[in-house]
Amino acid sequence: MSKRIVVTGGTGFIGKSLCRRLVQAGYDVVVLSRSREKPRSLADPGITVAQWDGKTADEWAAHADGAYSLINLAGENIGGGYWTASKKLRILSSRLDAGRAVRDAVDRAENKPSVLIQASAVGYYGLQDDNLLDESAPRGLGFLADVCRQWEQSSAEVEHHGVRRVILRTGVVLGRKGGALPQMCRPFRFFLGGPIGSGRQWMPWIHIDDLIGAIMFLIERDDLKGAFNVVAPDLVRGKDFFRMLGRSLNRPSWLRVPASILKLVLGDMAEELFLKGQRVIPKRLLGSGYEFHYPDLGLALEDILTGSADE
Repeated sequence: MSKRIVVTGGTGFIGKSLCRRLVQAGYDVVVLSRSREKPRSLADPGITVAQWDGKTADEWAAHADGAYSLINLAGENIGGGYWTASKKLRILSSRLDAGRAVRDAVDRAENKPSVLIQASAVGYYGLQDDNLLDESAPRGLGFLADVCRQWEQSSAEVEHHGVRRVILRTGVVLGRKGGALPQMCRPFRFFLGGPIGSGRQWMPWIHIDDLIGAIMFLIERDDLKGAFNVVAPDLVRGKDFFRMLGRSLNRPSWLRVPASILKLVLGDMAEELFLKGQRVIPKRLLGSGYEFHYPDLGLALEDILTGSADE
């Protein structure tokens, strides 16, 4: 079996951690990058950097031929700036372009990869209240739900070639060196932290180590395919999340951010990213035998904020 794995989005917060874990597990990793600077942070004898334009497979298709796996994590940061019309277009088109490029690389490969790991998010389920959502729940409504639907569909045709495809519907990824948590911590350090809006919204989350662990698990289990909710089993509302974050930082959690202010500043981005959530459970991961290292939010925050976590 080939030990080569090709990764799009390998220079991001999740990608860098994943690539290091793949190398430790004995895989030969090819990271696709549009930048000549970012890959320097991935300097490792087990990692090869291949240039690509973010849209096509022309520059890297040869790496996919005979590879064991493709991992598609590429996409514009949804939280990196106000959702103008052009920003929304970049969020969607960056994901569809990457999915089509992956699909094209598989089409061209004489020896098809065994498995494709396709990123998505719990935003697939749309704006929900208290409905309990496993992987059988239907797609919801909203901008992110539509993005996730098209994102997942962008690489679906690889299944026609017999490639096993796994879809990762991730929640908020908690880590020390990236993602949302450093921004969440900042107001607490100035004694200004607290819940957002009503605080009743559900906040599906996962420790970066468990996200990477779940990806490794799903790569190596050749009997698993389809969508997986990659979130911790500990269901928490926003008010409890921020209370526990404040406790972990030895800070109060008292200053609520009013929903009206957030909507005024961020528009519909506020509703979809901060004021509403999804009560998501990792039914298929648990049923498949994956054991979470950090199933409890308190344990996860303690690990990350004491500095013992890698990310």
